[in-house]
Order: sequence, then structure tokens, then C-alpha cells
Amino acid sequence: MPSSVSSSIAPLQPIFPRPASATSPPPEPPALASLISHLKLQPHIEGGYFAETDRDTLRIPNPFLAASAPATATTSKSIAALRGDPDFDPEQENATRSASTSIFYLLTPGTPLGAWHRNRGRTVHTLHWGKGRYVIIHADEVGEDGKARVETFVVGKDVLKGERLQWIVEGGKFKSSFLLPDDEGEASGGLLISETVIPGFEYSDHDFLRGEKLKELVTPEQAKELGWMLRNEPPPEEHELVYKQQ
Repeated sequence: MPSSVSSSIAPLQPIFPRPASATSPPPEPPALASLISHLKLQPHIEGGYFAETDRDTLRIPNPFLAASAPATATTSKSIAALRGDPDFDPEQENATRSASTSIFYLLTPGTPLGAWHRNRGRTVHTLHWGKGRYVIIHADEVGEDGKARVETFVVGKDVLKGERLQWIVEGGKFKSSFLLPDDEGEASGGLLISETVIPGFEYSDHDFLRGEKLKELVTPEQAKELGWMLRNEPPPEEHELVYKQQ
């Protein structure tokens, strides 16, 4: 039976088991543990690991301001405490965005899934090594049947087979990714990429796809096939939405 997303591939299913918690992944093998330590990566709420490598000091007007919910006084105090900056003002911060931000992002056999989510900003992805599959729900491209277009592709080094070294996901589209084995066998040394978000990333510009919304956007067959890529935990706590200082 072919995939409900593309008739040219088998149904999408996990290759490596996902951990119980995205923010508490299991111990990694020595080589990956050394890489995580060297790049100063930390667990990501989507799954996998990340480290912010650049935040442009140029500030630009926030193009998403009308869609941003105002911060409450309680939330403002909590974020200020977590950042260690009592003068932090979320309302003032929300008026602008960094022109761009960049991160390393790593999937491993221990945390092989980047759960369904979307950003308001445009994201440019660049492969460093490894192999994975991306699935995109184009929530802004709805057909006559009322369902969104779904796209899937493999990222990897074999460009002659259609694998991608670079890919762009426009704002407002849901994406998910999962690790594939290296070409040499069933194992994987991880999928390491860079992501540059324009304008710069803020957690207030990010949200997870929920099961009800997935069923609304895609066909029943697709929802059944893609449901395992949903975040399987409650909504993130405030402390998960603040970058840890390296």
C-alpha cells in the first residue's frame, strides 16, 4: 500500500523509536554525546537538539505584531526571572524582531523526530550531514476539497536521487522531520542542519500542530498516517520557552 501523501513511496512511519519526552532524551552514544557537547546543543521542545549560533543585532519592526498575543504581567515577570534580567519588557521586545537568527539543529537515533510545528517567519534549512525526511503541510494552500497540500522529501547528500541539500519553508506552513538511516546500513550518525529564520525566531511566533487541527487540514487517511509525528506531551511550560544561556 502506498503512502497517502505520495503514491511513489511507502507509508511514512518511524524508523527509530521516539523518547517519552522531547526535553529529556536518553543518553547518546559517545560520538554523538561529544558532538552535542562541542556544539553546546540543548534539547529542543520539538525534539532533537539545538543551539542558537547567531542573532542579528539589527532590529526591524515586527511584521507579526497584529497576530501576537500581549504578554500578561505574570508572564512578563516569569520570563524576566528566567532570563535573569529584571528590566526585560516583553511588550517592548515584541515591537521588533531581530532581522534573522540561526541555529544548529540535530536529530539522533535517541531523539529522531522533530514534531509538527510552524513558525511565522521564513526558514532556510542547510544540510551539514546525515539523512532525514521532511513533511510539509501547506496550510495556506487549500484545494477545492478543503484540504491542504501535503509535500514530503528526503534531505541528504545524494542530489542525483532528488535529495536536498537546502530547503526553504515559508511562514505559516506546518513541518515535521524524522531521521533516516545512513546509506551504509540501518544505523545513523545523526542529521545535522542549520536553520536561519527571517525575521528572527521568537517562541511567540511558534506553535505546535494539534490532532484536531491535523484532521481539519488533511484527509482522514493522511491524518492517520501522519498522526505519530504530533508532539506527544502537554503544551510547553514557560521555562521551556526561554533560551538557556551558554
